[in-house]
Amino acid sequence: MMSELPEMRASDAERERIAEALREAVAEGRLTMEEFEERLEAAYKAKTHGELEPLVRDLPAPGGGGAAVSLTKSSGAAAAPAARDWAGRIGGGPVSGPVAIGVMGGFQRKGTWTVPRRFTAFVFWGGGEIDLRDARFEDGEVVIRCIAIMGGMQVTVPPDLDVHVGGVGIMGGFDDKASGAGTPGSPRVRITGFAFWGGVGVDRKVTKAERARLREARRRELE
Repeated sequence: MMSELPEMRASDAERERIAEALREAVAEGRLTMEEFEERLEAAYKAKTHGELEPLVRDLPAPGGGGAAVSLTKSSGAAAAPAARDWAGRIGGGPVSGPVAIGVMGGFQRKGTWTVPRRFTAFVFWGGGEIDLRDARFEDGEVVIRCIAIMGGMQVTVPPDLDVHVGGVGIMGGFDDKASGAGTPGSPRVRITGFAFWGGVGVDRKVTKAERARLREARRRELE
């Protein structure tokens, strides 16, 4: 057992340590990509040791052979790179427009666009795609308001982003399963709004580049 106090509140450093163990496990072929993404999402949403422990109970510690993953080992080195990466993606550069509209059509916001402090997305008999995995952020805290009327909207966020979803579904759905803390230095993203006869989905997924990096790490491990 990694912790004798499963009700103990988890820290950002502990969540990142579990995430690192999952990254190594998928690179070694111990987890499928689908299992990795599911567990990684749960790790960043976990609030206690008891929620973290089952995610790596069947995995060895990174570089530790058969040893179990520890929640008490110092992890300053693991957390620092994530914080430095986020710092380079907050502020600076031209900000994208504050509104996106899809009426009997659709819109996309993806790639290296810059999310403004307040962003409103609206669809009516249409669809929209908002992808934050490679995005920059105007500020350390942004609000994305999603309104879907007889239409649908999909928001994709990286596993290590601090996300809080608080929308309402009326004869429709507003998915909040992606809510959870991010790594140190992560921007805070609040996703609000409502769906009427429509839906707004929010999912955590790794980027194609991260998938490729993990596959390459696995290939090198097998050589």
